[in-house]
Amino acid sequence: MNSITRPADGRIELDIGGMTCASCANRIERKLNKLDGVTATVNYATEKARVDYVGEVSPADVVATVEEAGYSASLPAPPTGAGSEPAEEPDPTAALRQRLLISLVLSIPVIAMAMAPALQFPNWQWLSLTLAAPVVVWGAWPFHKAAFTNLRHGAATMDTLVSVGTLAAFGWSIYALFWGTAGITGMTHPFEFTIARTDGSGNIYLEAAAGVTTFILAGRYFEARSKRSAGAALRALLELGAKEVSVLRDGAEQRIPVEELAVGDEFVVRPGEKVATDGIVVDGSSAVDASMVTGESVPVEIGPDDQVIGATVNVGGRIVVRANRVGSDTQLAQMAKLVEDAQTGKAQAQRLADRISGVFVPIVIALSVGTLGFWLGTGGSVAAAFTAAVAVLIIACPCALGLATPTALMVGTGRGAQLGILIKGPEVLESTRRVDTVVLDKTGTITAGKMILVEVIVADGEDTGEVLRLAGALEDSSEHPIAQAIAKGARDKVGDLPTVEQFANLAGLGVQGTVDDHAVLVGRTRLLADSSQHLPTELDDAMKAAEAEGRTAVAVGWDGQARAVLMVADTVKSTSAEAITQLRDLGLTPIMLTGDNTAAATTIAGQVGIDEVIAEVLPSEKVDVVKRLQDQGKVVAMVGDGINDAAALAQADLGLAMGTGTDVAIEASDLTLVRGDLRAAADAIRLSRRTLDTIKGNLFWAFAYNVAALPLAAMGLLNPMIAGAAMAFSSVFVVSNSLRLRRFRSSAR
Repeated sequence: MNSITRPADGRIELDIGGMTCASCANRIERKLNKLDGVTATVNYATEKARVDYVGEVSPADVVATVEEAGYSASLPAPPTGAGSEPAEEPDPTAALRQRLLISLVLSIPVIAMAMAPALQFPNWQWLSLTLAAPVVVWGAWPFHKAAFTNLRHGAATMDTLVSVGTLAAFGWSIYALFWGTAGITGMTHPFEFTIARTDGSGNIYLEAAAGVTTFILAGRYFEARSKRSAGAALRALLELGAKEVSVLRDGAEQRIPVEELAVGDEFVVRPGEKVATDGIVVDGSSAVDASMVTGESVPVEIGPDDQVIGATVNVGGRIVVRANRVGSDTQLAQMAKLVEDAQTGKAQAQRLADRISGVFVPIVIALSVGTLGFWLGTGGSVAAAFTAAVAVLIIACPCALGLATPTALMVGTGRGAQLGILIKGPEVLESTRRVDTVVLDKTGTITAGKMILVEVIVADGEDTGEVLRLAGALEDSSEHPIAQAIAKGARDKVGDLPTVEQFANLAGLGVQGTVDDHAVLVGRTRLLADSSQHLPTELDDAMKAAEAEGRTAVAVGWDGQARAVLMVADTVKSTSAEAITQLRDLGLTPIMLTGDNTAAATTIAGQVGIDEVIAEVLPSEKVDVVKRLQDQGKVVAMVGDGINDAAALAQADLGLAMGTGTDVAIEASDLTLVRGDLRAAADAIRLSRRTLDTIKGNLFWAFAYNVAALPLAAMGLLNPMIAGAAMAFSSVFVVSNSLRLRRFRSSAR
């Protein structure tokens, strides 16, 4: 602890260990916020705490407070450079998986022998004890430890219920085996439903203790696996940067790791390479594809004195860049910080089982103590009184509780996967019911996200096929994405393209060359005007109209005369308009949010039926828009596909990423739409709501069957078969109810 020093900005990020549920995070948060000058946010999903402090409080005080609450706290390891290989992280679910598998192997024969009288050979009960003991003691140790921590703070969660119920069942079974009649050779659990008062000394409940432990461990394991991806977006962001860079030293190029790059260094970026860090172009001209970072669907033309962003891709010529921001100051690093802040500040829904347990556990314990007191006070035998009291605890620990959430999630997520929808965890589902606003990125979400040739307008007397043949051939020699879109469109319409001679790329203007003995120019109007090839009025008007709609217009001329205008644009997906209608039918208000220009965004929005458009926003501003909507009381779903959407996806109450998008966006989201079809967003929300309804129904019945048997237990009338039947029936009901989700159908027609 002496190694912890106070950072200059008064903020620390802590890794928190030992949390088992959302109430643990709330407890730590309350403890920290009681410190003078401390404002803390604890996130159960990411297992991190963000602590701002002023005054005399030190990081050591903060760590000590967390440890006094019964949890562990430590400062995260220093981040590695963007170009370094990330350290291999141990799998935090490995220990839990091992605990689950061993408990499962030991529990299956215990449950089978208890439920099938035909398997109850002489002295079978002692084998059950041998197999069940490691499960209850070692397998359930995390629950016992958490229950003790909860007890110290006067709280009760599902861990408390599991611990009390399993220990009660196991403890009574020990008593019955060693001091009662359950240990005699030939003892069996007959299959009968006799309601009769008994002292319980012949009954064992080892299958309940082992079964509940294994079921709950299974639920925790699947939850832990989904939680592990919470920080993957940050790792994926850091992986996007270039690993090495060609820096200019004494006039010669030298390859060095990116983390060794310093402000002021000049480095070379060749076509197809990533820009190593943020900087200013000092030599050369090119175009960079910044769509993954800024959302702009059209590559940006750059030249000397223009700014470039690290991790964007050079798609044109060779450029030399002077670094002006490195390491944590780059825009990529700032975006990673935005994602982390959004995830840390995101309110997590408490698990329903914990909420119910917080009320149910104290009631059950009070009822058990009351039962014991009643029977002793009315002259009953000590054995009968303890039998009734322990029976209350045993019946209150429902096997179905461990199945309620994981089975519904398993069936719901499995059905979702068949429909191209990946749901990350139970916390996701609660948000879907309350969502009333859906914010949609434009490029790659509503639109296809790539440029295509959409229209050819020719001057009077010109042949469209000839224009496409000559312009397509010339553009086919260029690496520029717009040129490639024209070449592909031309090839699709006229077939093979002729060869080009004397090809030249005129930076920032266009291309020129000789095709079939024609001197052809393709590019900006200025390029043609410099050669005295002025656009006729009809072509000039068409070009201005296209640009007003957000399209990219390219002029074509040859042999001293302007001949045509080619229109290139990012087109709307065929299913987007139908998807917007379906989202409206779910009670959601659609809003388009994009980094693209206002004209293009408005045109696209009109085609799909979106009334509200927010355009020309930076990644950090996307987060601000989502926050502003949330401050207005709206519950926001965000649908996006790019790196520039990642922070907004994490900030939103529900993040949906297009599976055709970037890994960073997918990792930062709650739901992934594998098909890249926006209609899947409506399906995802409907399926999530249906799954949540199923989980709630499962939890209700998981408790209801056992609550119904509590009066019998309190009266001392509960026998092992009734207890076993209640647990088995509730478990069968929960599984059957969950399987109904397999009938969910997509609304896509």
